[in-house]
Amino acid sequence: MKRLRFILYPLLISAAGSATFDYRVLATSKTSTMEKEMNEAVDAGYAFHLAMGGETAAGGKEAVVVMAKQIPGDAKGTKRYRLLATARTSSMQRETQQAADEGFVYRSQTVFESAFGGREVAVIMERDTSTPPARDTYKLVATSRTSTLQKELREAGEAGFILLGLTVGKTALGGSEMVCILKRSGS
Repeated sequence: MKRLRFILYPLLISAAGSATFDYRVLATSKTSTMEKEMNEAVDAGYAFHLAMGGETAAGGKEAVVVMAKQIPGDAKGTKRYRLLATARTSSMQRETQQAADEGFVYRSQTVFESAFGGREVAVIMERDTSTPPARDTYKLVATSRTSTLQKELREAGEAGFILLGLTVGKTALGGSEMVCILKRSGS
C-alpha cells in the first residue's frame, strides 16, 4: 500500500448563519493545466481551499485541488494562483521568492508525482488583486536528517521566519527529503 504524504492549509471560510458552499474539484497530472484551471475557477467565484498530490482511484498520479465558494457569493473572485512545481529545492526557493516579489503569498504545498514518473514539491501561491501586494521573504529548508532540520528551523525561527508547510518526498537524486517553507513578513 502506498502512503501519501502531504500538508494542507485550508482556507478559513466563515459560515454566518446557514450559509451553504459549492465546491469544484480539479485533478490533473500536469501542473500547467492545474494553474490554468484554478484561475478559471476564480472567474466563476471560487477560491483555493485544499490540495494534495498522489494516486487517485481512477486517475493515476494526479494533483487534486478543491476550490470553494460561499452561496450566495461574488460572481467573480479577485484572486490569482500560481502553481510552482520542481524536483530541485534550489529552483523552488528561487521560484517561491519570485512569486512573492510579484505579490503572491503561500497557500499550500504537497508532493506531486507527474505522469512522466517525476516527484516534485508543488507549492500553491495566491495573489489577491484587490489588496496591496505583501512584501514577504520566503525561505526553503530541505534536508534528509531530522537533526539538521531541527537546527535549521531553530535558526530560521530566530531570524523571524514562521514555518508554513512541510512535505516529505523523494528528491531528484532519489533520496527522501523533508522540505519546509517558511516566511518572514515584510514591512
